[in-house]
Order: sequence, then structure tokens, then C-alpha cells
Amino acid sequence: MELAAAKLKFIEAWGKLGSEWGINRTMAQVHALLLISAEALTTEEIMENLSISRGNANMTLRDLIGWGLIEKQHKAGERKEYFFADKDVWNIARQVAKERKKRELEPVLKVLTELSTVEGDEKDPEFKTFKKSINDINKLANNVDKTLETMLKAEESWFWGSVLKVFK
Repeated sequence: MELAAAKLKFIEAWGKLGSEWGINRTMAQVHALLLISAEALTTEEIMENLSISRGNANMTLRDLIGWGLIEKQHKAGERKEYFFADKDVWNIARQVAKERKKRELEPVLKVLTELSTVEGDEKDPEFKTFKKSINDINKLANNVDKTLETMLKAEESWFWGSVLKVFK
């Protein structure tokens, strides 16, 4: 496979993976393009490479900056903005985990905490089932939260060493 074909295949695959992470396909494809580009790219270069509109490119770049996955750069003497992605996959994984925690897990934890204060008759089977389910889910969600916090603070080698110990 030639490099150009391999790049296209990677961009497409990263787009599919990104949608599993909770970001849209175009956002993941722009990230993939920047990830495999040796130099920072302009909006126009991104539009041309991925055949997307200026509006889509601008919105996607803004979202990627918001997720902390890319940075905007300026070159001396040029008015164009350039965009660059961190190439460290551990940093990328931590940033995606951080954003998903903020956008998904934290709101769920808030609701579960509120629901765990519901009062009722402990002898009522409906109440007991509800209370047990909420408490169990809350416990699991809090454990996931603690694990993500550990991951976000950890260095890659320590984190994977700790995870592997669990499975031994």
C-alpha cells in the first residue's frame, strides 16, 4: 500500500473510531489528518484534503480546540492560522477521557446522587428494587470516575503497569 492510500485509510478508520468515542466522524477525520501531518495545516489545506466546506472545517476546528485535541498556531509574517495535533497517543487518550468524563460521567453522577436520596417504604418491593439499582449504578459510576481520575493523573507506564497487575 502506498503512503497516500494508507493515509486515506487511516483517516477513514479514525473517523469511524471517533464516532465510537462520542465525536462526529468529520471531527475525527480532521483530527486524524492533523495527527499524521508532519506540519501544521491551514483551514484551506484541511478543506482540500477532506473535501469539506469552510463552515464545516471552521466548526470542526473550533470543536477540536474545545476538546483540547488540537492547537492553533500562527507563523510570523502570515495572516493564516495553522492547526496542529499533539502526536502523543497517551495525551490524546487522556484528553478524550477527560472530556468524556466532563460531558457524560459527571452529569450522570449528579443525577445518581440526587436519585439516591429518594425516600420511600423499605418494605415496598418497587422502592427496594429502585433504591438498590440506583445505589449499585452509583457505586459503579463512582468507581469508573476514580479510575478515570487515576488515568488522567498517571504517567502511561505506571497506569498500564497497574492495570496489568489487576489481570494477573
